[in-house]
Amino acid sequence: MKLYEKLKEAMGNLEEDTVVEILDSVMADGGTEAAEALEACQKGMDIVGSNFETGEYFIGDLIYAGELMTQAANRLRPALVGGENAQQSGKMILCTVEGDLHDIGKNIVKAMVEASGMEVMDMGINVPPGKIVEKAKDEGVHIIGLSGVLTVALEAMKETVEAFQEAGMRNEVRIIIGGAPITAVSREQTGADAWATNPQDTVRICQQWAEEIKSGIW
Repeated sequence: MKLYEKLKEAMGNLEEDTVVEILDSVMADGGTEAAEALEACQKGMDIVGSNFETGEYFIGDLIYAGELMTQAANRLRPALVGGENAQQSGKMILCTVEGDLHDIGKNIVKAMVEASGMEVMDMGINVPPGKIVEKAKDEGVHIIGLSGVLTVALEAMKETVEAFQEAGMRNEVRIIIGGAPITAVSREQTGADAWATNPQDTVRICQQWAEEIKSGIW
């Protein structure tokens, strides 16, 4: 327990050497506690977020933290998915919606979703609704993750949901939205199926949807 408290603090303090050292020790022990290590890293990211809100950290620190979180997820991934040759548990499309150029949060979510065993098709930033619909249709993807930080992203998310409706695909996909301005009210306003305030919730929801697809529930 003390080890993961140290990992959380190291992530929060952006101490890369310490984070890597602890993660390597976890993997050297067989990776049986990789999930606990990943959770500790995410709790460290909560510290990063708090430090940014208080003005102790700046945008450059957030970018560095995102890169460190991605590195952590990549180191732990083999244990989390049962080995490099393990079958993917599902796939999703992830992007920052049209009008928004922020991708730090999206990239952290991507790292954690991939670490959980899902394949992520990252479409990048400022992605128009039509392109998202086209990608989902071409690739046969049923789980869509929409990210945004600016308030303008809410309208773009709503337009994306409506684009799936207009294409006759709304019942074929489930859409989750996330980002700084997102709340339960935002989910209702945009017509999305779910919303999340952190990567852990996103992973949990998308994994549940992937299992439902696999079992034919939906």
